[in-house]
Amino acid sequence: MKKLALFFVAGALLHSLPVWAAEKEIEIKNYVFVPQNLTVAAGTKVTWKNTDQIPHGVADKNKLFRSPALDTGESYSFTYATPGAYSYFCTLHPYMTGTVTVTK
Repeated sequence: MKKLALFFVAGALLHSLPVWAAEKEIEIKNYVFVPQNLTVAAGTKVTWKNTDQIPHGVADKNKLFRSPALDTGESYSFTYATPGAYSYFCTLHPYMTGTVTVTK
């Protein structure tokens, strides 16, 4: 009986813990976003990390966000709240593009 009670208490505690939002990373290397196309659930934090030897920036084509210039090793994060397709580009090299698709 004690084991059964302990099981229910443990289950109740697990349900009361906060649910952590998902996180995904996009690497900037060799003048490319890797992956170039990413699909995430709403509420996911996406981080762009510059591993190139030159600065890069990232900005949403519809002006939803814009990072400062990122030196080697620096990163920028944005949390996507609303489902949709979001195109972005490098602010210093506009031919570098990518898309984040956000689902429910």
